[in-house]
Amino acid sequence: MKGVFITFEGIEGSGKSTLSRMASEYLRQRGFSVVLTHEPGDTEAGRELRRVLLDPHLKGMHPLTELLLYFADRSEHVHRVIAPALRRGEVVVCDRFSDSTISYQGYGRGIDLDVLRYIDGISRMGLRPDLTILLDLDVREGLRRNSLTEKRDRFEQEDMAFHERVRRGYLRIAGEEPERVKVVDASRPIEVVFNEIRPHLERAVRKQSTS
Repeated sequence: MKGVFITFEGIEGSGKSTLSRMASEYLRQRGFSVVLTHEPGDTEAGRELRRVLLDPHLKGMHPLTELLLYFADRSEHVHRVIAPALRRGEVVVCDRFSDSTISYQGYGRGIDLDVLRYIDGISRMGLRPDLTILLDLDVREGLRRNSLTEKRDRFEQEDMAFHERVRRGYLRIAGEEPERVKVVDASRPIEVVFNEIRPHLERAVRKQSTS
């Protein structure tokens, strides 16, 4: 049986990490073998790349340098974690994937989208998620949530306009691919948000199990 690839996307503070964990636990309780992973940094090489990418002291990194480091992380991640799990027929739940790169480095940084998508296709071996949950949230609320956890990285240092461009980028992707990307209002309590996500998870695993 072919595995199922599910990704969680959204701006800073939208709850991706918490909800991807909840989704993984829910699917395991349903009897599925689940691999919970994230980008950047869920391989040995990726952990070093993540350290550089998020280092607040490297705020002046050139956008193209940043982009290529993310693609290096993705290539390693796909080859070592995601693709092997899918070949085993497992469910992969990933906190961030290609949509993050398109939104942050494309819409946020202004890198040419055609160039970005071409290199991204190579880095992910053509692999695409079966389902993407986009957790949509007001930018100010997302940054406020992160400030409460004292999270500090290069992206928290960006101005409001950058994060607004990222959010608009995500919503544009969702508008272009409504079958894959499901937009969920992340401003509500986490249990309410997950209850809305759960039917999407059910459909994704059911569709793959019957294919």
